Amino acid sequence: MNLHNFPSEIRPFLLPKPQGNLVYQCLECGTEYPIEEFLYTCPKCQNIFMLPDKEFERLKEIDGKIWRQIFNYRKMLNIPALKGIFLFHEFIAPIIPLEDIVYLGEGHTSIVKANQYLQELVGCRFYFKNDGQNPSASFKDRGMACALSYVNYLIHTKGLKEVLAICASTGDTSASAALYASYLRGKVKSAVLLPQGKVTAQQMAQPLGHGAYVFEIPGVFDDCMKVVETLADNYHVVLLNSKNPWRIKGQQSYSYEIAQWFDYDLKNKVIIVPIGNAGNITAIINGFLNFYKVGIIETLPKIIGVQSIHANPVYRYYLEPDPKKRVWQPVKVKPSCAQAAMIGNPVSMPRVISSVEEYNKLAGKKQVFVVEVTEQAIMDWMLIANRNGHFACTQGGESLAGLVQALKEGIVNSEEEVILDSTAHMLKFISFQQMYFEDKFPPEYEVSPREELKNTPQLVRPSDITYFPDEKILGPEEFKEFITKTARTIADWLNLKKK
Repeated sequence: MNLHNFPSEIRPFLLPKPQGNLVYQCLECGTEYPIEEFLYTCPKCQNIFMLPDKEFERLKEIDGKIWRQIFNYRKMLNIPALKGIFLFHEFIAPIIPLEDIVYLGEGHTSIVKANQYLQELVGCRFYFKNDGQNPSASFKDRGMACALSYVNYLIHTKGLKEVLAICASTGDTSASAALYASYLRGKVKSAVLLPQGKVTAQQMAQPLGHGAYVFEIPGVFDDCMKVVETLADNYHVVLLNSKNPWRIKGQQSYSYEIAQWFDYDLKNKVIIVPIGNAGNITAIINGFLNFYKVGIIETLPKIIGVQSIHANPVYRYYLEPDPKKRVWQPVKVKPSCAQAAMIGNPVSMPRVISSVEEYNKLAGKKQVFVVEVTEQAIMDWMLIANRNGHFACTQGGESLAGLVQALKEGIVNSEEEVILDSTAHMLKFISFQQMYFEDKFPPEYEVSPREELKNTPQLVRPSDITYFPDEKILGPEEFKEFITKTARTIADWLNLKKK
């Protein structure tokens, strides 16, 4: 639609202009730094940053009801820069002009209600938000669209040349970083570090296909992250892991989309998300906080983070009910089918601690929880979900397993509506499904397939057929025999009745 078709009182707000005053703010010492440089840790104390807008109060000058109309009408505009996460421009990165925004189709992923059978099996109403529908097939595109738009903005304003973007990854981050960097080919090059042997073939194919420099490191993700941090501290590179606060800003769009989907009414809503490097749960918490502070939403929904028993440092931290007695302790991870969450020392943990405290305070009660699930539950529930019309990845299975656990613990009740984060497309993790069906999980995963969930192709080769099409070109009668007897064998297998 064209601007002149919209109500006159909304029209002036639909095309946002650069505004705001974003700064890097250290979570530890509070020191602020200008955003005209690539910074990831505080030069004074080496802690990580948040990206507050020092002029955030200006957003409160517009009534929450008007903001809802702005976003709803803006969604109808045929302007690429505002089609993705930057539909919420004022709350993402308001200093970036529309012409510098990189849009590849990310954001506004579907929210699909579980079918009746699955809801009854689990015991409550719930949905999957399918972030595997993003361009690189994972939620990482939300943060990458913001980070690379910021890079593009600095390239134009500062005349930068040959920017090298680098990240450590368990697969999804590298795919997303390589994709968005390749779109800016000629301005940006991409390099990714992956833990050797711990990335699926499908995920490995993505950065290779997008032309990134791909380096495999013996070890786990945490080891790759340490190498990347050293490179970012000592060389001129752009770090694209969630340590980069621009990534967090972009991933806040997940919260904004959920609010808009439910017409900004989040009463009795619960959001469940896997915890990996802790960037996504940080972003989701802060996204809802932003909308709440401005009056766009009137309720802060319950948020539940999920961790596998094989990578559970955040769960262990919050086991201690007294905040003053909590001690942060990274863990040594064990193999997990939820690979993107197999992180023992999440870099965004300081952000989580700060954000959870603020969220619970504003909610007036505990609204952020963490639960722990087994590897067995992750795989079982992923397969059950996908047998009921979904395409959840292993992290989506982790979210559903987390919902089941939260119901057992009384954190969620049957009257609440739950939105599960399926962070990637199941095809990225098809190798785990195959290992399950073939009972080939190594012992360290602690996964044994349930017979009723296994599925393998059946070879149909009736013994009373003389020849098959793979043996020779069949004559008319031979082909008729092949078709008739093959159909009969399949009908017998499926216990079909004749018409």
